[in-house]
Amino acid sequence: MNKKILIVDDEKNIVDILKFNLKKEGYDTIEAYDGEEAINLALTQNPDLILLDIMLPKADGFTVCRKLRQSISTPILMLTAKEEEVDKVLGLELGADDYITKPFSTRELIARVKANLRRLAPSEHLDAGKSHVNKYGDLTIDTDRYEIKRENDIIELTLREFELVKFLAAQQGTIFSRESLLEKVWGYEYYGDVRTVDVTVRRVREKLERDPSNPQYLVTKRGVGYYFNS
Repeated sequence: MNKKILIVDDEKNIVDILKFNLKKEGYDTIEAYDGEEAINLALTQNPDLILLDIMLPKADGFTVCRKLRQSISTPILMLTAKEEEVDKVLGLELGADDYITKPFSTRELIARVKANLRRLAPSEHLDAGKSHVNKYGDLTIDTDRYEIKRENDIIELTLREFELVKFLAAQQGTIFSRESLLEKVWGYEYYGDVRTVDVTVRRVREKLERDPSNPQYLVTKRGVGYYFNS
């Protein structure tokens, strides 16, 4: 079955261009032209990925992202014509997995879509008979279910947040630069700001750590990068 992508933009010409290029790549698409319609379709049509513009009528992209993150972890790629760094960071803080600034090349957009969708089928990469549940202190990471628990409580993470924790935990103690994490976790040559990693780490710490200001698991090596410590 083809992956389904929800395109959210109030400019029909942009929607049409995105539809054309995504369909050429074999994806199914559904479209929304305002924020309220986007929320409704995202919750009822179960898209595999959401392309979400920031400037929308009825509810802007930030509002849509915040509301969707209360109930779904579907990858969200924000589309914005704005250059201000605060807008990009705010989108990431609200739970977006990535952003891309207009005007963008179709090739770059498709690369990012593919990179995010590759993370939706973890079972395809599992080794038969191998355990994929690991304990780290009071955390349990289940890579089959894409689930992290502290004792018996599930910690709600987005797909990107889970991928970051899974990658660092699998190589605990190894320090990775932000540039390296963008390549290995985001899964493609990244065109944006490496602060994307900082924002994602901060968001994960708020959910994962008992004391985010003094993290036990996601640790910073000042001037170098991040590592996982159990």
